[in-house]
Amino acid sequence: MTLTLQPVRVATGAEDEGLLVFDDEQRLRAILIHLSTENEVAPGHWYLEAGFGRLGGHTHPTFADLDAAQSWITHRLDHKKG
Repeated sequence: MTLTLQPVRVATGAEDEGLLVFDDEQRLRAILIHLSTENEVAPGHWYLEAGFGRLGGHTHPTFADLDAAQSWITHRLDHKKG
């Protein structure tokens, strides 16, 4: 599976750098937010602001980098097929 990332500004408060995450069929799967270095919980990490379809639910993890975020998303989408 190939993910496409599209930069977007998101009005979340302190952070506004985000990415829309699309799957192979160009369906919106997630919105990731880049946490600022001032963030108290996970400075500089990426946060799953919203997940759609198979990524929906109450889980909103943080990731050390974009590679980790994409790996998690791909794994969740592939794992829940069928």
